[in-house]
Amino acid sequence: MVLGILAAGAAAGLAVVYWRDTHQQKHTVLRNFPVIGHFRYFAETWGEYMRQYQYLPDWAERPFNRLERSWVYRSAKGVSNLVSFGSENVPSFVFRNAAFPVLDEEKRHFPGKLIGITSGPGACAQPYMGQHFFNISGMSYGALSHAAVSALSRGAKLAGVWMSTGEGGLSKFHLEGGADIIMQIGTAKYGVRDASGALSEERLREIAAMPQVKMFEVKLAQGAKPGKGGVLPGGKVTAEIAAIRGIPEGHDSISPNRHRDIANIAELGAFIARVRGITGKPVGVKFVVGDPRFLDEWFNDCVENPEHCPDYIQVDGGEGGTGAAPEPLADYMGLPITQALPYAVALRDEHGLTGRIRIIAAGKLITPDKVAWALCMGADFVSSARGFMFSLGCIQAMKCGSGRCPTGVTAADPRLIAGLDPADKAVRVSRYAGRLMEEVEMIAHSCGLTDASGLRPRHVTEIERGVGGFRAHAG
Repeated sequence: MVLGILAAGAAAGLAVVYWRDTHQQKHTVLRNFPVIGHFRYFAETWGEYMRQYQYLPDWAERPFNRLERSWVYRSAKGVSNLVSFGSENVPSFVFRNAAFPVLDEEKRHFPGKLIGITSGPGACAQPYMGQHFFNISGMSYGALSHAAVSALSRGAKLAGVWMSTGEGGLSKFHLEGGADIIMQIGTAKYGVRDASGALSEERLREIAAMPQVKMFEVKLAQGAKPGKGGVLPGGKVTAEIAAIRGIPEGHDSISPNRHRDIANIAELGAFIARVRGITGKPVGVKFVVGDPRFLDEWFNDCVENPEHCPDYIQVDGGEGGTGAAPEPLADYMGLPITQALPYAVALRDEHGLTGRIRIIAAGKLITPDKVAWALCMGADFVSSARGFMFSLGCIQAMKCGSGRCPTGVTAADPRLIAGLDPADKAVRVSRYAGRLMEEVEMIAHSCGLTDASGLRPRHVTEIERGVGGFRAHAG
């Protein structure tokens, strides 16, 4: 009888936990996996005490270690990011603190930077003022669930940052939050293509007429798979996604590995000028740096043919990418952002295009140290995709291309998507963006600067491990 009572009590308790988990809106994992999902949170809570004896250390995981992910999680939840008893990091660079840091009353926020020019060759009718240095990089609807895109849109509006559509086209979920939008034009020209797959000027004008759409971005390549187009499995190509992209429902959505109408620098410049002329808005180019000679030749063409000059370039590191990709390309193709960004900045400045072309850096820049480093190297803005995925609740399950993401971020299963509450996650997206920018500004203030726009190479020092210690290299 006692055992029966205990069993009944346990069953009743589990039923209560099950009901509570399926009706709460704070934790996607618990809504999708009631009761058993608590084991994850238990492991996460106690993991820091157990890992030192049984599991990997905090800094050993890839592609993002637990220290990085935990910083994003805590920031998104609005809890303290203070650490005790010293740092666990072994940094590859450090910032040079000033002897006399900026006082609180002297601190300023990022002043914003204008993208696009209003007069002369290559001018656009509606330049865009980028208000914040940290923004949301391209993630397509379809690769991400509608709930995830909706949460990002709402969160971007709350934080005042822009978001890119990714190459999958502009959806109602991108627009619903009211955030500023970058419309990305991928190699398949999803969302702005005609029946034959060529650029549709009519569709381009329709999108450009939307006040929320502030800029257009020609995507040449992304960090996950430079030299190969995007892939969306047929199981994710619903009727809605097919209509947005202009492709058949239920079939694999495979982008060409390059734009068919862009085969050289001259054609790239002509395409940029064409899009800017049709839309009247700034036009940028996203790419992964391979051979730096391409940049040298391209920037030289921009000087000789200023109407071909992009208003910004987004430099993605070869370590970038949010979705599924062939392993050889993800692992071994394209320069990492640590090499690509300095190359791009140096060549831009060498050609006298500093005030003409803004540079956006992307590629695993999800924490304040990495973002501040990018600004020191000359980036005008930084964008992140996976950082914002973590803010949505991504647990790095590495199932992005399967449609079975347990947190609903990249899921295709309606049951799993339903666990992600856009209203709750939008607040977390906003908190993450705000906390990151606040701590980058804190680094700038410690370097003796009033705001983050003053960060330069002299403010960061590379640390090289040597025999018996470290060797420091300035700049």
